[in-house]
Amino acid sequence: MFLTGDVHLGAVPHATERAFLSWLEQCGSEASRVIINGDLFDFWFEYRSVIPRGHTRILGALSCLVDAGIPVLLMGGNHDWGGGSYLREEIGLEFHQNPVVLDLKGRRTFMAHGDGLGPGDLGYRMLRFLLRSLPTRLAFRWLHPDLGARLARRVSKTDERPVRSRGPEDSRSRILEKWASERLRSCAELDMVVLGHTHVPMLKEVDPGRYYLNAGDWVHHRSYAVLASGHPPRLVEWSGGLPVRS
Repeated sequence: MFLTGDVHLGAVPHATERAFLSWLEQCGSEASRVIINGDLFDFWFEYRSVIPRGHTRILGALSCLVDAGIPVLLMGGNHDWGGGSYLREEIGLEFHQNPVVLDLKGRRTFMAHGDGLGPGDLGYRMLRFLLRSLPTRLAFRWLHPDLGARLARRVSKTDERPVRSRGPEDSRSRILEKWASERLRSCAELDMVVLGHTHVPMLKEVDPGRYYLNAGDWVHHRSYAVLASGHPPRLVEWSGGLPVRS
């Protein structure tokens, strides 16, 4: 099983999108399941009859995985929370907008994109509540898609992230690491907490056999996690080939 996230298609160079496409294509022969923990797209919003332009080959590769019997789960991130029936019904993804608890290779796992979790970041929390409210979503739907996409690009700022995380990213990473560790210690039934959002790859054994995992991103790291039954999770950076079947 392979787990990744924070790809931010639309804000990364073409070479990165091609690398991610190669990763997906190889997953077809090596993966038992693929999980993308939010922000696959730098912007995604489902209109009733319009699909955002671009990333056609990525969407095709995802549907090919599903057609081949490989389940693909996508968590809605802060950039693509507005996904819905197109991703579920046309592409065939299991799409979640809220945190879920899953069994991942024998580990009871709490998984969320990570935005809005942990203390602090009050300004973002207020903005998140506003953007996800029904009136805002209805109003945004009435904008021309070109205008909506332009507005989203202006507020995204993905391409302004430093090459290696520092400052606010490191601070948010530490906050989520602490939050995840506390959740594991307070929930005896959980074996693992998986978050994204910070773009900082992290694997921490909180207690023996119990882990906090952040798969990192494809903006700078091209990182993903390998989950296999009976083995600890692993963090890997894409170099053109996948490990053995998992």
